Amino acid sequence: MFTVNGRRLFNPPLPTGYDGNAFALPVAISTTGNLCKQSLDFALELVMKTKSEVTEEYIKSVADLMVIRGRPHFAVVRTYIVSDVRHSGLEDIDYGLGTAVYSGPAKGDVGVIPGLISFYVPFKNYKGERGILVPICLPENAMEVFVKEFQKMVKRDNDDIASGVARKSSFFIGDTGL
Repeated sequence: MFTVNGRRLFNPPLPTGYDGNAFALPVAISTTGNLCKQSLDFALELVMKTKSEVTEEYIKSVADLMVIRGRPHFAVVRTYIVSDVRHSGLEDIDYGLGTAVYSGPAKGDVGVIPGLISFYVPFKNYKGERGILVPICLPENAMEVFVKEFQKMVKRDNDDIASGVARKSSFFIGDTGL
């Protein structure tokens, strides 16, 4: 389960200054067996495909359903949520002490799904270079598997870069120094 920002999907566009919600929470579905047999790329492709299928009509349909049936609480069993807050604007807010150094959640296990939610957060390093920070929150045994898979993916990318097949990516694993 993940959020999809629907603001860009509306035609005509949402009114200037509208600060209400305009998102959907679609679900990419796979069996555990398929996820375990396949690489991390398989799961990412599922998510990307599902996100691409969210339309203005889909979001309006979900809104209608919530009016008719009430706002359901989403399933939390065997669910991992990814939320993209890169475009929230929180990093630009200044309460008199300067803009934020970090504009994501204070801790990873927020809400009703302890430890199973991650956010894409805008990030600026000490050089002023912008990027995306993705804190990953998983149970310990799942985190060990994730780290191994991620390291394989980064190694494959680095091998492709060395052979001239791919452009340089900038993955960073570890302490950001904040």
